[in-house]
Amino acid sequence: MYDYLIVGSGLFGATFARQVTDAGKRVLVVDKRPNVAGNIYTETIEGIHVHKYGAHIFHTNDKRVWDYVNRFADFNRFTNAPVANYRGELYSLPFNMYTFNKMWGVVTPEEARAKIDEQRREITGEPKNLEEQAISLVGRDIFEKLVKGYTEKQWGRDCRDLPAFIIRRLPVRLTFDNNYFNALYQGIPIGGYTKLVENLLEGIEVRLNCDYLENRAELDALAAKVIYTGPIDAFFGFRLGALEYRSVRFETQLLDIPNFQGNAAVNYTDRETPWTRIIEHKWFEFGKDAEGNDLPKTVISREYSSEWKPGDEPYYPVNDERNGALYEQYRALADAESRVIFGGRLGAYRYYDMDQTVAAALALSEAELV
Repeated sequence: MYDYLIVGSGLFGATFARQVTDAGKRVLVVDKRPNVAGNIYTETIEGIHVHKYGAHIFHTNDKRVWDYVNRFADFNRFTNAPVANYRGELYSLPFNMYTFNKMWGVVTPEEARAKIDEQRREITGEPKNLEEQAISLVGRDIFEKLVKGYTEKQWGRDCRDLPAFIIRRLPVRLTFDNNYFNALYQGIPIGGYTKLVENLLEGIEVRLNCDYLENRAELDALAAKVIYTGPIDAFFGFRLGALEYRSVRFETQLLDIPNFQGNAAVNYTDRETPWTRIIEHKWFEFGKDAEGNDLPKTVISREYSSEWKPGDEPYYPVNDERNGALYEQYRALADAESRVIFGGRLGAYRYYDMDQTVAAALALSEAELV
């Protein structure tokens, strides 16, 4: 008999499994995929660690979380500095002095602030939708070129039809700092994220190609408690209706050239380009192999945002009022489950950064081990 059956071998499940195993508990991890690591899975192509389910950059201000993940992998010092491509015009992200100089020709922070403040005044009163919210934060020009098209592709809806609260803030930096994440600690695991998760799960029994929902009675009988990290609505057979997600489709290519775009991430912010961004994976590890040699080929992934439908991978919860209310109903059902604890991005129906995922798993394991 196992103490815990953990459904899902992603970062939440693997972290919880490591903690309770080290405390002497018996654990079984199951995952319906043929590999561990969930959506942070990286596969190696021509010496390049390819982020199969989208780019993941670990960033945090939580020293405890940073120290914890560094127990299981050495991290490089990758700094996320994405570029925006608007119809062939290139801009720095996040919005900073390079962005404002390219947009308006301003050269001082005072000039940039005056231009933004002038354009923000277009919106009076409480913003009624995402478009008005964005303009009230950064002005019309930045909204039109760097926010509107990208956001509409991401959500599949006009910015005027999206709620204002989706964009609570847009970082405006009156400096020349290209570091997208305002975090003390940032990097990529050397050797890829799969290796990090494999190290978390070292010595722990894992069954792959094992669908929990299709074998629930048999698996439930094996353990005293279940940690479930799958979609909460699927657990309950969608009895209250399906929660909505946005999904992402990837077109990945191996190219026989050393450099496609010169940066790990380029966002395409016009509405006409069908993809939201192109990731060039080798630059997450500076274009070098494990021995420090330049890699002669490159791998790129074009990302296309789409509505989720059954069979697709759910990525981003649609955090509007309808889905929020439906989730609360599912959470009430979850709270009534005596043997099952729901966790992770899908179990909690919220977008977690990786450091938040680790912190939540550590907190849950501590509560369980009291």
